[in-house]
Amino acid sequence: MKKLTVVLLVLAVAVAGVFAQSAAETNSGKVGGNLVIYSPNSDALVEAAYVFGETYGITVDVLSMGSGEVAERVVSEAGNPQADVWYGGVNFANGNKYASYFEPYVAAGNEKLPEAYQNQNGCVTRYCLDGSAALLINVDVFKQLGLNPDEFKGYNDLLRPELKGHIAMGNAASSSSAWAELTNMLLVMGEKPYDEAAWAWVEKFCAQLNGTILSSSSAIYKGTVNGEYAVGVSYEDPCVGLLENGATNVRLVYPTEGAVWLPAGAAILKGAKNMSNAKLFMDWLISDAGQAEIGKTTARPVNPAITNTSANMPAFATINVAYEDLAFCADHKAEWQSRFADIVQKTSK
Repeated sequence: MKKLTVVLLVLAVAVAGVFAQSAAETNSGKVGGNLVIYSPNSDALVEAAYVFGETYGITVDVLSMGSGEVAERVVSEAGNPQADVWYGGVNFANGNKYASYFEPYVAAGNEKLPEAYQNQNGCVTRYCLDGSAALLINVDVFKQLGLNPDEFKGYNDLLRPELKGHIAMGNAASSSSAWAELTNMLLVMGEKPYDEAAWAWVEKFCAQLNGTILSSSSAIYKGTVNGEYAVGVSYEDPCVGLLENGATNVRLVYPTEGAVWLPAGAAILKGAKNMSNAKLFMDWLISDAGQAEIGKTTARPVNPAITNTSANMPAFATINVAYEDLAFCADHKAEWQSRFADIVQKTSK
C-alpha cells in the first residue's frame, strides 16, 4: 500500500509539473504551432496577423486572394479544410451565407464591443470597420486630363466626361469591397435608399467605366497610384496605407453624398486543423492589444475605446457618414449582383 501511495504521489507531482509548465508557457505568451489563413485583406491588415504570430510564437501562413476565391476554396475544401481561418471579407451577407462552413465560436471580449458590432450569428468575429466608399484620385492624371483635383468631391464627380475610361472599379459580383461600394452607391445616390433613381445613377457610372472592371481589389488602388487610372473606386484601409507609405501623387476622397463604414469579420473554418490557435486568433483580434495593432495598420478598430488610428484618417465628425441596412442588402445580394453584371455588360458594348 505504501508503494502504491508513493507511485500515486509521484504521478501527481508529474502532472502538476506539466500543468505548471503549460501555465508558464501561456503566461509567457508563447504557445507555438501553426495557423493558416485565407485573406482578401490589404497588406496592412495581413501584417497584423503576423504580429499575432510573433506574439504567441505561432507560425502564421497567410494566403492572399479575393473574397470570391476564398469562398470557393472554403466550399470545395469542406470536410478537409486547408486553412484554419477566413480573415476579412466575411461581411454580413457572407457571414450568414457560409455560416454552415464555420466553427461556432464567440471570442473572448465580444461583450465589450458596441452591440451593432458584436458576433451576431455565433461564428463571425467583427474586428475592424471598413470604409466602403473611398475614392482614390491620382492628382497627376487629373491634371493631365485637364481636371482640378481640388474640385473632386464625390460620386457625382465620377460622371465628368473627362474621366470616362479612366476609372477603376471591381466586380461587385465577386469582390466584397466592390459589393460594399455598390451598396453604398445605392444607399446615397437615389431619391431614397436603394430606389430606381439610384440604379439609374449606377448605370451612368458603369458607362463611365468603359468596360474597366478589375478582378482584384489591390489592382484598383495600386493601378491608381501607378498612374494607370485617374480614380480608383476602392476602400479606406489600403488607400490610407499608400499615404502612410509616402505616396504624394494620390488623395483620398470620401463622397460628400455619404460614406458607409461596415464591420469586417473573420471566422474559423469548421474542422480547422489548428483549432486552438484559430480561437486564440479570434480572441486576439478584439483584445485591446489586437485592436491597438489594427489601429496601427490603417484600419479603424471596431472597439471605439481604441483611438490610435492613422493621422491620415480624418475623424468621423468631418465626414458625411451614412448607415447601411445590412439585412436588406444581404437579402437582395444575389438580385443586385446579377443586375450589376447585366448593367456592366450592357454599358461595355
